[in-house]
Amino acid sequence: MKVVAIVGMAGAGKSEVARIFEKSGFKRVRFGDITEEQIRNRGLELNEENERLVREQLRREHGMAAYAMLNLPRVESSLKSSDVVVDGLYSWEEYTLLKRRYGDGFSTVAIWASHVTRYRRLRDRAERPLTADKAAGRDKAEIENSNKGGPIAMADFTIVNEASLEELEIETERVLSALK
Repeated sequence: MKVVAIVGMAGAGKSEVARIFEKSGFKRVRFGDITEEQIRNRGLELNEENERLVREQLRREHGMAAYAMLNLPRVESSLKSSDVVVDGLYSWEEYTLLKRRYGDGFSTVAIWASHVTRYRRLRDRAERPLTADKAAGRDKAEIENSNKGGPIAMADFTIVNEASLEELEIETERVLSALK
């Protein structure tokens, strides 16, 4: 069984790639679901400020590998019946925890898009849109507070997502073929 983690900055297209993996038979585990569950449980509004607050609080409480640790039961359960795609691995510590646990069965796919493209996508998205200033603030926080650069730098595959959804699908299919 395989665990493939999708990494990249906000708005790069991680969830789109994870959906393509899902269509190919992978079960999707979205690490950010933990954040949204925590926000709902605390009776907070779902917005960028509360998401950041919860993400950073969970990492202070459980360490920088928090999301991998908290999602391991979901990953393990899903692996019983299929390969798994992790939507949204963030930190170097999450990467190293999953790499140690799954060894050669673990791969990463970095999705890259320029900040101009990502900020436009984030501004135009239907759920939780962000202004350019908020998107830049999120980038800064993720790079400085989440150790996000390491998993992107160490990715086994990189997809440049500057064009159409059709191009993204073609590039993702190329990666899926290489993983077989």
